[in-house]
Amino acid sequence: MAGVGENELISIVPDELKFLFELEKQSYCDLKVANKTDNYVAFKVKTTSPKKYFVRPNTGVIQPWDSCIIRVTLQAQREYPPDMQCKDKFLLQSTVVPPHTDVDELPQDTFTKDSGKTLTECKLKVSYISSSTTQRSSESGATNGDGSGLETISTIQRLKEERDAAVKQTQQLHHELEMVKKRRKNSGNGLSLKLAALVGLIGLIIGFILKLTLASPT
Repeated sequence: MAGVGENELISIVPDELKFLFELEKQSYCDLKVANKTDNYVAFKVKTTSPKKYFVRPNTGVIQPWDSCIIRVTLQAQREYPPDMQCKDKFLLQSTVVPPHTDVDELPQDTFTKDSGKTLTECKLKVSYISSSTTQRSSESGATNGDGSGLETISTIQRLKEERDAAVKQTQQLHHELEMVKKRRKNSGNGLSLKLAALVGLIGLIIGFILKLTLASPT
């Protein structure tokens, strides 16, 4: 069961960000932040490596007893970290704000400690999971008679392969489309039907990629 990070204002699930680490590929982790009070609570996410991660939303206001999802995306990396260890950390600050406050109305010093407001903080660690580690875990599950782990990993790998293949095909189609546009200047309108068919095919490929992305387990 995923751990829960919490203070008197909010709870965060999970309490540690885990990313599947693959070179040249993005990975993301979703955080569920829940307001445990009868007040409006504003939050802000900070990290020790702001250029390495993309956080949306990084600031927000949660209504009483409501929650929101924060998606933290690890940007594509060109090399593996030493021993697959990550020293990055995240800090989620929260404070009570007036009722019906909108995120655009938050003062600039809302999350400044010397602003006079009471700030609560939750610290989150970051860990990387390599694809080889995931594979070993699935093989261990299969050895112990539990085929669910292997089946899950196989599904993930299959979806990734199909996604990558679709991306490559889309890129190739985009390239061909640009070539068609260039040739069209010299060949008149005779290629209009071919161009329309090509655009339609690109739309189908993009829809297929989005479907795979939404269907992939996190």
